[in-house]
Order: sequence, then C-alpha cells, then structure tokens
Amino acid sequence: MIITRTPLRLSLLGGNTDFREYFLNYGGLVVSTTIDKYIYCTVKKRFDDLIIVNYMVKEIVKDVDDLQHELVREALKIVGIKKGIEISFLADIPSEGTGLASSSAVTIGVLNALFAYTGRNVPAEKLANLAIQIELDILEKPIGIQDQHAIAAGGIRQIEFTSGNKVIANEIPIKESVREDFNNSLMLFYTNITRSSGDILNTVNMKDKKNLLDQNKVLAMDGTRALFQGDLRKFGGLLDFYWKAKKQFSDKISNPEIDEMYDKAMKAGAYGGKVIGAGGGGFLLVMFPAGKRAKVREALKDYKELPFRFTDSGSRVIFNI
Repeated sequence: MIITRTPLRLSLLGGNTDFREYFLNYGGLVVSTTIDKYIYCTVKKRFDDLIIVNYMVKEIVKDVDDLQHELVREALKIVGIKKGIEISFLADIPSEGTGLASSSAVTIGVLNALFAYTGRNVPAEKLANLAIQIELDILEKPIGIQDQHAIAAGGIRQIEFTSGNKVIANEIPIKESVREDFNNSLMLFYTNITRSSGDILNTVNMKDKKNLLDQNKVLAMDGTRALFQGDLRKFGGLLDFYWKAKKQFSDKISNPEIDEMYDKAMKAGAYGGKVIGAGGGGFLLVMFPAGKRAKVREALKDYKELPFRFTDSGSRVIFNI
C-alpha cells in the first residue's frame, strides 16, 4: 500500500502569466505558496484484475479506458498500469471549485503514488511536467502551468516561465521571523460559492489582455522583492492592486457578494486580498496588519474561515509497505 500527501496552494501574484499563449512569447512570473491542506491518495494492489477508484463516487471497471475519472485514467496510462489496482482519495477540504488547485494536486498525488507503487522515485519537476502533460496536452484544460510546479515542489516560491519553455521555481529567501509574520497576516474565508475554473478562464482572451499580463508580471517581481525585504505592508498593497486588475480580465471573476466581502475586509483594516485561483468563488484571501485579525474576522463572521499554515514540502510518499 502507498499513501501520498499532496498540498494545496495559494496563488498570490502574477496570475495568468503562466499560460502558454503568454509566456512562450513574453515570459511569465508568479508568486505562490503551498499550505497545510492536503489531498491524500491511497494505492493498493488487488487480488483480482479490476480497477477501482474511490472519490465522490466509486468506479469499478475492467479496462482503464472505461474510467470516468479522467485524471486517474490518464495517470494510469502514463505509468503503465492496466489492471489489478485500487485508488482512493481523501481531501482536507471540498476538492472541487475552491480555487486551491485541487485538480493539479490530485493529478500529482496519484502520479506520485503510482510511480512509488511500481518502485520508481520520480523528482518533483518530472511530476509537474507529467501533470501538465495530462491536464493541458491530453485533456486540453484551459489552465496555466504554475499550479503543477508549485504543488510538486512546495514552499513559498517565485516561479519563472521563460519564452524558451523553461520553468525556474526558486524558493524566496525569507527570514523566519518575516515568514511567521506573513503567515499570521493572512486569513482565508470561504465565499460559499464553487465554480469551474474552466468556465471562468474560457471567458478570458489573453491576447486582448497583454498589458494587464505585463503588469501582473511586474507585480510578481515587486512582491518577491517585498517579501525578501520583509515589507508586508507593501505586499498587501500589491495584492489589493492585483485584485482590482484581475477583475478586468472577465466580469465572471467577481460578483456583488464577493465585492461586498472584500469591502468589509478593507473597512476592517485589511491591506488587500484576492479570490484565490481563477475567481468567481472559492476562497477569499485577506491580508491585514498586526492587531487587525479580530476586526477582519468579525467583519467576515458570516463566512467560514479556513485556518492554514505555510508548508515547505510538495507531494510526498508518507506510507509505503
């Protein structure tokens, strides 16, 4: 039996510059971090030749091509497993439509588990590239490639995407005291709305938004510098600027309820924030100065808070016997 634990991530700055139609021409840059909320994947051998996959439903098939769970189906094909296996998933939070990159976490988690099942230890970069192959090349999902690299590697990272199709995922060197203050200045609140990221992203024409994407890239660089210098107030202001710019990509990225949530947080003293992921629902991230946590929490008391801590590790095999 193999069990993997794969973190979810918070995308912070530079969003959409990780889309191929942009970075292959101009280069991209994002800032993101993994958090201690996980997707767990269990893989075990079966006595018979069936393939069983347990998630929100239970699938039992004889042929891998008959699986409806497309991420698992394609992962099995890549690893070369055709029969006699059972795969199960557990998640710390609802795993669809929350903006925390659960689909990429599922893909990387199951790939990691399947490779371990076959006795192979695959590095983070390869896991990320294979997940990108499944999600973008095979299944043609309208997404970028930052999530796969962030989740596979873990940590607070600046991830650069070059026009030569090279990815450079560097941890941002932050003092431990700054890291702690940064973590303590952030809260996540559930908007009570789930949505498909594809539905949002399909409404965005990247070619028409080049100026905004260029700006997002600069914000990611400025955010990296602010974290390195320990200037959390500046980073919070960058989040606010980014969120206002992000809403210009599509009228589906926000809605009156999300705007009201954000306004309440800002009136309570927040520096800034943003909806995590594509937008339209999921979780609202709020950043605030020391001493304002209680006021922000009270302002958003009608919304469920998700406490979290940063994590340095990406997808890991935590049980192998």
